[in-house]
Amino acid sequence: MSRSRATEVSTVKKQAGPDLQGKIAGLAVIVMAAGLGKRMRSKQAKVLHPVAGQAMVLYSVGLGLRVAGDRVAVVVGHQADLVRRVIDRATSGMTGGSLVAIVEQREQLGTGHAVLQSRPAFAVGKRGAPSSYLILNGDTPLLREATVRELLRAHEAERATVTILTAVLEDASGYGRVVRAPSAERNVSCIVEDRDANAEEQAIREINVGTYVVDGEFLFSALEKLDPSNAQGEYYLTDIIHLAVEQGRRVAAVVLGNPDEGLGVNTRRQLAQAEQVVRHQIRDRWLDAGVTMIDPASTWIDAAVTIGKDTVLYPNVTLEGTTVIGEDCVLRSNTRLANCIVGNGVEILDHCVFADSHIEDDAQLGPFAHLRSGVVVRKKAKVGNFVEMKKTDLGEGSKANHLSYLGDAKIGKGVNVGAGTITCNYDGVRKFQTVIGDGVFLGSDTQLVAPVTVGAGAIIAAGTTVTKDVPADALAIARVPQVNRAGWAARRRALATQAQVGPVSSSMSTKSPVKSQSKKRR
Repeated sequence: MSRSRATEVSTVKKQAGPDLQGKIAGLAVIVMAAGLGKRMRSKQAKVLHPVAGQAMVLYSVGLGLRVAGDRVAVVVGHQADLVRRVIDRATSGMTGGSLVAIVEQREQLGTGHAVLQSRPAFAVGKRGAPSSYLILNGDTPLLREATVRELLRAHEAERATVTILTAVLEDASGYGRVVRAPSAERNVSCIVEDRDANAEEQAIREINVGTYVVDGEFLFSALEKLDPSNAQGEYYLTDIIHLAVEQGRRVAAVVLGNPDEGLGVNTRRQLAQAEQVVRHQIRDRWLDAGVTMIDPASTWIDAAVTIGKDTVLYPNVTLEGTTVIGEDCVLRSNTRLANCIVGNGVEILDHCVFADSHIEDDAQLGPFAHLRSGVVVRKKAKVGNFVEMKKTDLGEGSKANHLSYLGDAKIGKGVNVGAGTITCNYDGVRKFQTVIGDGVFLGSDTQLVAPVTVGAGAIIAAGTTVTKDVPADALAIARVPQVNRAGWAARRRALATQAQVGPVSSSMSTKSPVKSQSKKRR
């Protein structure tokens, strides 16, 4: 994706005008996400491939929501249902109901045809028709909001009907060329697709990025006039520029300072490059927000992650999905969290793996702890070495410090879970719950065969297998009584020695110590 920029092409300079911050009144956004993406060589639609843990299309959707609010439409086509589900899931928690309209391009007839499918989403209602449209691609995760706002400012300042985003490349092959008028102002006169370009046009290095601002009263009327008489037999969105020029309307352009920002991800190599760029941007953002990273290059943070100030991330920490980390936390090396909520002042030691879990303030976890989905670790609780938990609520101040499995369990406050404790939650067919009251002491090597309840304040002796409920404040012991057999070990060793040196002496019994002891007991 790396391209060098030529300096001889002028850009639209920043103009004095309204401060276009926040959501812009009258603006609507159309995101084109209908393409197959053949060069990705994938069974999955191109726009669903993730960059920093987030589907590519969501970068453009999020950008649209930030600048235009709820007037956003996404045009889907290939794997339409999958793309729809990803967008719905990502926006479902937002206020304002359905923020994104999904429209389908059932036939792949070109970019102009795709944009035309969005018209019903912007039917005139109480708010009136949009005054302008921002058109984005669903495969441009590197496009910055600041660049889009500059494009919108330029469109208004230049009083243009169409304003396009362009880039200048050393090698422009494969891209639509921007043809400028020979006048002093060098307004854009048209865009010629690579397959339709003649030799002179192919020599042009300024290319169309595919991001546009178009006046509302012009867009759909122009799209209805498109003609598919071109090399691909498609309705090109770029042809609206020629139509605008024919009508004497102004077409402006903003040239990207960094060409990579606006170029689409079309191959796996470009996907990997985009991943690196986005992750670097994410790290910089959190460093600027007051998060400490001991080795930023080895710290991986997904796009939707949130981190509180004064939290310290040690090398090789991975934060995925919608993970939220509070303030003043410490996450030691080689720890991975996915879709977790972590409170303030939490310490997570080395080599922990957590998913879909909630950890409250001042808890301490690890090293080598594994939290699976549905775990809640309450305030000041401790989860230690080689402890695995699943669908378990560990109460405030409770401790499970060593070598335990706690599944489908509700554990009260101040409980001590001894080393080697297991909740036997599965009978081969169904799962059952274990309930442990406040202040219970579970001795080491305890097995709790669910469903079972241990009352508050009870003590479970080490080595006990609990198969029925234990009353509050009771002592439960369920193990075979210990028997000490005097001299048994010595006699066993003697027999082993005789077996190695030859036949057993007639003066020595040939019976095993076990059988001899059994006869004496009879």
